[in-house]
Amino acid sequence: MVDATVTPIDRGTITTDVNNILEGFVQGTADDPNPDLVMGDGPVYNLVIDHPEATILWDTGSHPEADAGHWPADLYSAFEHTDLRPLEDDLADAGYAVDDVDAVLQTHLHLDHAGGLYAFAGTDTPIYVHERELKYAYYSAKTDAGSTAYVAADFDLDLEWRIVHGDREYLYEDLELLHLPGHTPGLLGVRLDLEDAGTVVLAGDLAYSRANYDEEHPMGGGLLWSKRHWYESLRQVKDLERRTDALVTCGHDAGDFERLEAL
Repeated sequence: MVDATVTPIDRGTITTDVNNILEGFVQGTADDPNPDLVMGDGPVYNLVIDHPEATILWDTGSHPEADAGHWPADLYSAFEHTDLRPLEDDLADAGYAVDDVDAVLQTHLHLDHAGGLYAFAGTDTPIYVHERELKYAYYSAKTDAGSTAYVAADFDLDLEWRIVHGDREYLYEDLELLHLPGHTPGLLGVRLDLEDAGTVVLAGDLAYSRANYDEEHPMGGGLLWSKRHWYESLRQVKDLERRTDALVTCGHDAGDFERLEAL
């Protein structure tokens, strides 16, 4: 167990059709062939992990100009992100500067997670990302195939990439990276064994909300690269939770943001 702290940083709110979050949430019937869609809100957040060996930034959030053309208009319409702010400002509000960050851990490179990487362009700050994620992000952003959720301008920068190749890798003492494909090919989770709080698993977008994790309700097809891989990753984290009595947190769940604030 390591004496480390976790500081959540609020990066705004995403609003989207709940069918994106929960597969088949709204369905038509013969009695109600045209049901009203339901929109749902979720937080975007980053974390600062103050570890004895390094100050680590977990994800970098959305680009502050996501609503001003940095995101394609159709994507912003589908995933409206309000309360956008520069990463530097939100770090400062939490008591940190960009220069305080010794390493960045990118869970994946979707546009609402990698948009603050600009702050580290041209620096020697290591940016950790899984090999499969980096390849898929470039494949998606530079061709007509793959996923539309990647914006090349977020990550096609002068960055000090550090590539994670395996399924499990210790980055620092009691901080382990977990390869959890499903949402994307290279999603990284984090296992932290903390002195005060016990084991914490930052599952990120393995589960957008608690219903994805607790009820094993898949995200909508647009948010899953592979449902089969997603179920396998879910089983892996649930097994870890059973064995360690871990606190597992989801990527855009307001209640989990509050749980992290209470650590």
